[in-house]
Amino acid sequence: MAATSDRRVLICGASIAGPALAYWLNRYGYETVIVERADALRTGGQNVDVRGAGREVVRRMDLESDVRAATTGEVGTRFVDGDGRTVAEFPAGRGDSDGATAELEILRGDLAELLVERTTGRTEYRFGDRVTGLEQDADGVTVRFERAPEETFALVVAADGIGSRTRGLVFGEEPRIRSLGLETTYGTIPRTAEDDEWWRWYSAPGGRSITLRPDPHGTIRATLSVVTDRARPRSERGDVDAQRRRLRDVFADAGWEAERVLDAFDRADELYTDAIGQVRAPRWSSGRVALVGDAAYCASPVSGMGTSLALVGAYVLAGELAAHVDHRDAFGGYERLMRPYVAQAQNLPPGTPRLANPTSRVGVGAFRTALRVASTPLAKRLTGGLFTPPADAIDLPDYAHLG
Repeated sequence: MAATSDRRVLICGASIAGPALAYWLNRYGYETVIVERADALRTGGQNVDVRGAGREVVRRMDLESDVRAATTGEVGTRFVDGDGRTVAEFPAGRGDSDGATAELEILRGDLAELLVERTTGRTEYRFGDRVTGLEQDADGVTVRFERAPEETFALVVAADGIGSRTRGLVFGEEPRIRSLGLETTYGTIPRTAEDDEWWRWYSAPGGRSITLRPDPHGTIRATLSVVTDRARPRSERGDVDAQRRRLRDVFADAGWEAERVLDAFDRADELYTDAIGQVRAPRWSSGRVALVGDAAYCASPVSGMGTSLALVGAYVLAGELAAHVDHRDAFGGYERLMRPYVAQAQNLPPGTPRLANPTSRVGVGAFRTALRVASTPLAKRLTGGLFTPPADAIDLPDYAHLG
């Protein structure tokens, strides 16, 4: 194996966790390379929350004002019936952590762009490539790429999502992906005069739901979700035309805005379908390779914690590497600090997400009744944490003296 700098790190994935990790590693004097299999930065995606400890990390990056300027403008969550009438509404939170809609609500792609901008010039980005093999020894990791020549790095970090290919090269099937029994298709559709700044959520019998959310680009981010006991293979979900046909079969009679969303999805340039789940990995490192973000501990979109976990995990992993001479001690410290935080984020309320996606008409009626009660002033005072994820469940170390 060729000699390599002990401060040269390869990061796989250019979404949130990867560029955030690069930012902090650069600050501590590391040389970073990010490889991303997409041909360009993927700027699409749905709304994500920046909460609690995640928001504190953004502050320490001096990025909060930029995130605030790019927020979606969403004012809260409104549950509606088939005629679009409001069943219950929950305004956006006013603090770092509270509310179904966070005070800082931003599109995943917009946040990724901000992070890449902050690292451009210090981090080398390689788009349109991926890792195909890893070989470790005491001095480094030899990495084989699909397109680029073989290269050696001191460390490799997988930040390439719940279905991480890099993770599979090192850990095999060891990290368990726990299905939550929900499949969601995401897409961007045209905005109309009837659309407003609320996140509108409609539930239909059959375990189906439709959501429409505002964005700052003059369009609407839509989702179609359905409860399922069968997680279809990723290759099958990647057939966009087949997915469009299936969505029509499932949602044609759902009511409310179903026909509008289906028509728009037929014309959408980019659709993304995912089986909602969590990654339960017994370990987050092996030798000189570590996991961060969804690749290590995806809590699922329904947790409201994915972005905060990615930001905090990147901050802690980089800080621990800077604080320790031996990467094994750093990886140990990273797990010790992050495990309790991750455990709370992954501890979803009982019945999630099926309770919010009832299968029968009676179930839909009961769900709406529960929402009406929960939205009353008294209930809000008694159950203030109902829509509040555990975003503050970690004492962030201060690594400022290291950079």
